[in-house]
Amino acid sequence: MAFKQLAILAFAAFFAILATVPASSEPYKIVGFGDSLMAGFGLGPGEGFPEKLQAALQKKGHDVVIANAGVSGDTTSGGLSRLDWSVPDNAQLVILELGANDMLRGIAPEVTEKNLDAMIARLKQRGMAVLLVGMVAAPNLGPDYAAAFNGIFPRLAEKHNVAFYPFFLDGVAADRTLLLEDGMHPNTAGIDLMVERVLPLVEKLIAAKPNDS
Repeated sequence: MAFKQLAILAFAAFFAILATVPASSEPYKIVGFGDSLMAGFGLGPGEGFPEKLQAALQKKGHDVVIANAGVSGDTTSGGLSRLDWSVPDNAQLVILELGANDMLRGIAPEVTEKNLDAMIARLKQRGMAVLLVGMVAAPNLGPDYAAAFNGIFPRLAEKHNVAFYPFFLDGVAADRTLLLEDGMHPNTAGIDLMVERVLPLVEKLIAAKPNDS
């Protein structure tokens, strides 16, 4: 009987100690949701923006996984239609990068804004943090279109109070050495610069952990 009581006490002590050990946390889950700039058009495996951002974050000690939900040629209308099934419920942060193809196709800026507005609202309703990535209109579209299009992104970021990175191709768009032969999509060096510039903002969002309870 004494041995049985000692065994019970030993098990109780073991489970008490076990309860004080924190469970291994799940990695912070990010989804890169966008078009060919996010998908990694013209690049090899592991060379796209989500993959290189994940590697950069992990190198700095962050336990993260980033899913690449980029689709080449996607517009904001296409993004809105696939949003629910492309972004899993366990995503904690969505990097939303769409609008470039709307601009290149001359889609009315009010349509682009309406679609992005709906996507941000839907993601926030699902409890996800959003990093809105902006785009800048091509000069050949004229000043009126540029003013209407360029204003979409900061306006929505302010409306929804989400993190905002003004121009995804900042430092890359005008440098042919950082672009593929098409002059539009970043090469691997261009991706590296994009990751370097957006990294501090993503780190701040990870540190905030908006979905932690």
